[in-house]
Order: sequence, then C-alpha cells, then structure tokens
Amino acid sequence: MDEDILATMIARWRDDAGGTYQSWFLWEERLKNFRSIRRGLAKVVDEIETGTFGNLYRGSSLETVVGSIAEQRQIFKGADHAFLWKPKLRIPDIYESPLNQRAFGKFLDACCCCTGEADVLGAIHALDAHRIKGLGPAAANLLYFLHPTIAPPFNTAIANGYSALTRTKVKLGRWDEYLAMRTGILRMNMTHQKLLSNDLGAIAGFLFDVGSGRYPLPPTDDESTGARAAWEAELAIVRETAKQARASAAEREGEQSHTAVQGWLRDLGIALGFQVHIAANDRSRVWGEGKLADGCLEELPPRLRTAPGADAVRLIDVLWLQSDDVVAAFEVEHSTSIYSGIVRLLDLAYGAAGATRSLFLVAPDAREEEVRAQLQRPAFRGIGELGVRYLPYGELERHRESMARFGEGLKAILSVSRAIA
Repeated sequence: MDEDILATMIARWRDDAGGTYQSWFLWEERLKNFRSIRRGLAKVVDEIETGTFGNLYRGSSLETVVGSIAEQRQIFKGADHAFLWKPKLRIPDIYESPLNQRAFGKFLDACCCCTGEADVLGAIHALDAHRIKGLGPAAANLLYFLHPTIAPPFNTAIANGYSALTRTKVKLGRWDEYLAMRTGILRMNMTHQKLLSNDLGAIAGFLFDVGSGRYPLPPTDDESTGARAAWEAELAIVRETAKQARASAAEREGEQSHTAVQGWLRDLGIALGFQVHIAANDRSRVWGEGKLADGCLEELPPRLRTAPGADAVRLIDVLWLQSDDVVAAFEVEHSTSIYSGIVRLLDLAYGAAGATRSLFLVAPDAREEEVRAQLQRPAFRGIGELGVRYLPYGELERHRESMARFGEGLKAILSVSRAIA
C-alpha cells in the first residue's frame, strides 16, 4: 500500500473516538494491568515448577491472568479461547502432558526474566520446537504484557489486518508466521513512528481495527476516483457513529463513574482528618471545580516510596494516611478487571508490611459476586488473612455525607463495607 495513504489512515484512526487507539491504547487502566499480569505469570511459572499447577484450566492461576487479559477491551476479547481445554481435540496440550506443561513454564519463565529481543525470540523458538498441540502464537498475548516493545499481540483480526495491508496471508496457529508478521509490523511501525508508538500495542490496535472491518482499505491504484471518494465517506460515517456511541455510553455512566467514586473517597478521607493520596495517573482528572488531586499528597511518604512494589502502590486509586502509615487503601473497580486491583493491594500489604490496616475493593453493587469469585481463585489463597473488604457504591453514596459529618476514624466505613475473604 502507498505509504502516504497508509499514513492518512493511521492519522484518522488515531483521532477516531471509537477506534482502538482512543478507546484502549490511551485508556489509563491499560497501563495499570502490566504489573499485575506480569506478577500473575510469575505465579503460573512458580506453580508449574513446584508441581502444584494441576491439570485443569478452570480455577487455575493461568485462567486468572488470561481472564484479566481478555477483559482488556475489544482488542483482547476472546484471548482466553486459545487456553480453554478442548477435551475432544485434547488441546492445548499443556494440562495433561507434564512434559509440555514444563516446556510452557520454561517459556514463560525465560520471557519474564529476559530483557532483550534475542532472548525473547530464543524462548519462542525453544517453545515452538516442542510442537505442543494447540499452543500457538495466541501465547504472544502473554508476551505483549511482558515485552510491549518486542512482541505485538496476536489474534485473527490483527492477522487479517496485516494480511490486507500487505497483500499477504498470515496463517493462524504457526509461530513462524507470527514471527514473519512481527518483522513486517516492526518495519511498518518504524516507517510511521511519529503516528504510532514504541509500544506495539498501538500498531496492533490499528491492524485489529482494519482486520475487523472497522477501517475499510482504500481502493487500489486501478480503481476509480469515485471509489476513493466512497471510501472517504465510509471512514467519516464510522467516526461519527463511534462518537455518538461513546457519548451515549458516557451519559449512561452518570455520576457513578470511576472518577466520581474516587472523589467521594477523597472528600470523605479529608473530612475524617486523614491525608489522602490519589493514584498518580488519575491526579489530573477533573472533579468538581478542580482536579481530583486537589488537597491531597503530591507523592507517597518516603517509607512507601522505597518499599517493594512501590510502583504499583502509587497507582492504587485512593489511600488514606496518618503519620506516614496507610490507614486504608481503596481500589475502585467500576467496570475493569478486579484482578489487577487485588494485585496492587497485595503489593501494598506485603511490600510495606504492617503499614496498612484496612484494604477495600470498591465496586458497583451488582459486582459483589464477581469480587467474591475472584478472591476465591487459587492465585489469592493467602488473601483471607489480610481482611480485604467489599465496599458497594450504593452504601458509599448513601452514607458518605453522614460519615463525613459524624464519623470517626474507620468505624463508619467498616460498618458499611462487607468482609469477603
């Protein structure tokens, strides 16, 4: 395809409010998940090495981490399908074959530990040499969250988008096809670097939107000017439809948005006499007549800044502090993966031992069963001793004003929350 035309497509795609760039790549929650997914994969490796992984996908630590990837908006929808055990086909053969399971564990371990491109490619070749039935390049979706500048995500739509743009045909299920496509993606990304990113999620999102039919390709050189004009009109319709859909969705969200709940907790914490810290990537969000971080700490106290897991702790949605200790930590999970919020709370609890008295998952009333189900996963066996509690939106909204006026310490917030582990 002509590079000027491709540049035009990418530029328009970046500006499309409903395109993957705006709706996923720039999504603030996306970056929060990298650390939690890396930690989840490390747990999978540990269980395989110690022989405690088992022979089932359902309820395993792998299901937990792959499920959190599948919740990453539309681009990763269905990412868990490749790992679901299909008994009639006996694929993917990493559950009943100990040898294949260990090979898969070595692959993940190598990729978790390495930092360079050569090491990542070496791990892929080593895994491919085992010819594990049913375990193909879909595993690249795991690699992306370990090495976003080296391994692009992979699914049918991304492959179709690349095939359409390059007039090739990428075969699914083959690592050599994935690696060849990766080479082309890197070349395409380099050519249009100013419009994309070193993070290969950006170009993968573009290919996904092309491959899923959201962005039709322009006519070839031998087609008429009228066909090109029609293509331009189709792109305009797509953009306008997406804007309307996003506007409607935002209106439905109403006041019970992620930012609104953070604002409630901020105001309540200040009213109760605590210092408040807002997640570093949420500080500039508009709340009331100012910013969400107004009246809050600009950074974590020194002891927390230097504790293990500090990078994750600074992304916890709301912290209440007193004398440099975290009195309460709140992870607000409006519609995103509950898994990543749990991992950040664990980083705080175990990284700054003894500094946190109360941990809360704050979510819509309808998500209580989902919260409980997540905490019952094998990956969180030790969470019961931490006393993590569920705080429903409804209880917080109904009682926050009276708690601010008459509350003392954590008594009121504990009374409206529920033990879940």
